[in-house]
Amino acid sequence: MLLQLLAQHPEAVVPVLRQTPWWVWGLLLGLLALGASQLRERTASLARVSLMPVAMTVFSVSGTFSVLAASPHRAQALVAWLAAAALAFALLARGQAHAQYDAARRLYRLPGSAVPLWLIVGIFLVKYVVGVDLAMAPQLVQDAGYALSVAALYGAFTGVFVGRAARLWRLPLRVAP
Repeated sequence: MLLQLLAQHPEAVVPVLRQTPWWVWGLLLGLLALGASQLRERTASLARVSLMPVAMTVFSVSGTFSVLAASPHRAQALVAWLAAAALAFALLARGQAHAQYDAARRLYRLPGSAVPLWLIVGIFLVKYVVGVDLAMAPQLVQDAGYALSVAALYGAFTGVFVGRAARLWRLPLRVAP
């Protein structure tokens, strides 16, 4: 709905942005800082490389369930979320990590990457657009296509984050003691 509105009436962007609560922009700045921190090479522990996939999964799950709590399509949306998460996970988890694991120090050496930044921005934009859509047309939660699409998008983001992390989680298993 928001995307259609902006495509047909680009001048609507200013009123939409003005109606956005201030804390949303603070959240975006924090998420951008988190994503930007992934641009440079760094070392990290297992807990640290697991934090972002866990946080983004919580963000995704909360987004899905807060949006679809009143939807009659909750059960189907859950299936769509799980299917999209599983598919994205399966596609990404079997790839090779572009990192190294130092068993002696129990640290990962991670190259810089823009991928986490783009994923963070993507999940933020989905959450933002869905929030605006539902503020403008709350009845959208009754639409099966909308509910399933939103759930699948959130699920796909979760699968990508966790699939990328799974590549790292496997690295210690390959290192000989």
